[in-house]
Amino acid sequence: MNRSIQDFTDLIAWQKDHQLVLDTYTLSKKFPDTERFGLTNQITRAAVSITSNIAEGFGRSTKKDKVHFFVIAKGSALEVRSPIRIAKDLGYITEDECTMHDTSAIEVTKLISGIIRSAQDH
Repeated sequence: MNRSIQDFTDLIAWQKDHQLVLDTYTLSKKFPDTERFGLTNQITRAAVSITSNIAEGFGRSTKKDKVHFFVIAKGSALEVRSPIRIAKDLGYITEDECTMHDTSAIEVTKLISGIIRSAQDH
């Protein structure tokens, strides 16, 4: 079944990142309260930024505007990987949790790269 994309929520990149956001919030609950304004804030804001910028890019009319917001989303997808590794190194999460989160973030980054290429071609 080949469905046309009518809304940003139809984009696989947005769907995968939405799950990444939920997973990020779940993992960040393991961080100590002292990290509320540090790692917790950094990682959750970066994760939410991805979905928000995908949505904003989707709604833009010009190719240039679309690409601009998709590039920001990709940057946020890369950004979300750093604090999760710091959390692992500090012992807030396990190696397996870090690896699963990192794998999801890499997948989202690749999907956004595809959206960027598609937007540039059209």
